[in-house]
Amino acid sequence: MRGVRFAAIVSTIVLLPAFAHGEDGFFSSLAGKWAGSGTVRLQARSTPISVNCRFASATTARSMDLDGSCTGLVVVSRDIGAEIKSDGRRFSGVYRGSRTGPAALSGTQAGNSLNLSIRWARNVNGDRAAALKLEKVGKNGMRLITTDQDPDTGKSVVTSNIDLQRQ
Repeated sequence: MRGVRFAAIVSTIVLLPAFAHGEDGFFSSLAGKWAGSGTVRLQARSTPISVNCRFASATTARSMDLDGSCTGLVVVSRDIGAEIKSDGRRFSGVYRGSRTGPAALSGTQAGNSLNLSIRWARNVNGDRAAALKLEKVGKNGMRLITTDQDPDTGKSVVTSNIDLQRQ
């Protein structure tokens, strides 16, 4: 019995770091080409704009590079992307595409989601903080949700919600 218990403890110690490093296939499952639609608010109080987006995602067991663009109102297009890496327990990276410049990302994985804090290069909606949730939805879906605080009410506002499907 002691041998079985010892083997279980050793297996847990050996396998747990693999999951913490993103080696559970999370990043790899998001590789490929993606397209979809959603909404974006340019400011917390503004009316949402419908957007269509296309992305390409290159991944390794410990990293993801997501590049693409979103187009709204037929004529407005913005290149956006993110580089995210795992250091073993936490995830960090850079978000590109904000009108304030590159933004720092940091956070953790919870199941099929990365929950990332955003630190904008300059104030957006009254401060430099927001949140990004990158969620794997089923086998062929990905959702990107950005939330920020309304500077007047202090309430959380979804500033972008984009649903993507693997192409």
